[in-house]
Amino acid sequence: MLHALIMAGGAGTRFWPVSRRTLPKQLLKLVGDRTLLEQAVDRLAGLVAPENTLVMTNEVLVPAVRQQLPQLPQEAVIGEPAKRDTAPCIGLAAFLLMRRDPEATMIVTPADHVISPVEEFAAAMGVAVELVEAAPSRLVTFGIGPTYPAESFGYIERGEALEVSGTAGIQAYAVKRFREKPDRATAEEYLAAGTFYWNAGIFVWKARTIVDALWQWEPEMAALLERIAEAWATDEKDRVFAELFAQVKGKSIDYAVMERYPDVVVVEAPFTWDDLGSWKALARLAGQDEAGNTVVGRHLGEQTRGCIVHSDDRHLIATYNVENLIIVHTDDATLVACRDNEESVRALVAALEERGWHEYL
Repeated sequence: MLHALIMAGGAGTRFWPVSRRTLPKQLLKLVGDRTLLEQAVDRLAGLVAPENTLVMTNEVLVPAVRQQLPQLPQEAVIGEPAKRDTAPCIGLAAFLLMRRDPEATMIVTPADHVISPVEEFAAAMGVAVELVEAAPSRLVTFGIGPTYPAESFGYIERGEALEVSGTAGIQAYAVKRFREKPDRATAEEYLAAGTFYWNAGIFVWKARTIVDALWQWEPEMAALLERIAEAWATDEKDRVFAELFAQVKGKSIDYAVMERYPDVVVVEAPFTWDDLGSWKALARLAGQDEAGNTVVGRHLGEQTRGCIVHSDDRHLIATYNVENLIIVHTDDATLVACRDNEESVRALVAALEERGWHEYL
């Protein structure tokens, strides 16, 4: 049976001051009239039943997530008691799914991606499921054809093509290797080669296969996650979860499994994708005016070029003779930063943390 895991953690740093610890980007309506989390669940409609969907998030976000997803059973939203990256998140979900369905096939997707059209996403999932059913020991990931030499994404280098039936032109390849985030020159080489994809961080596999892989390469992690799963239906669940999950060593699923696994397949995504990793991504998705400005809310700009402005209709932002800025207004904080420095927002959030100004986090 097909199941889904939506990873919906996050610290609310990259889109500060709109996003906060208790309201990270996946809970915001940054693109469209639905939050990113709601859109992630919407994409799975028709593929996975609500009762077969799990959402893993930070424990402090559980009430907000449940409020946004009333169609899911309350127990489908799981709050992690500690931040431990994607491998423990995915591993625990796989252990839990295996207790319900030993032959479970999992779709794993982050909650903060922007993907369209939904029909192409569903078609690509169908190809991935077909590949897994044909070879249950296989792990499937998705590659996005790069459109510019991005330095902020990991890359996948493809190998030989695979035969897949009924795919309506969707291609799949053996993965030759994973590559870390490159410098500019290397990213330009990847773009020119035509055999590299951006790593979308979306996966399809058998729950049992990913569990076996964790036992092979991360046995200490697997042992702790198994003990948590064994206590899940008992009165000791909360205590065991909090105690043992804190002991798990945080690691991404790429480092823990994907870069080590011998049989990984990449499906060439037919859909458009953006991980909405910074305010600059909003410009890619929301578009720009003739002066290169991206505006959400009320703005009066004179001699203003290349700026990203975000407010609401109650507050006017007026700019004169400025360029290449990010300007974001909220009720209690205003951000003004250079557009070209994507790490500036994180640096500011870190400075707030250091000063103890937690009311702004």
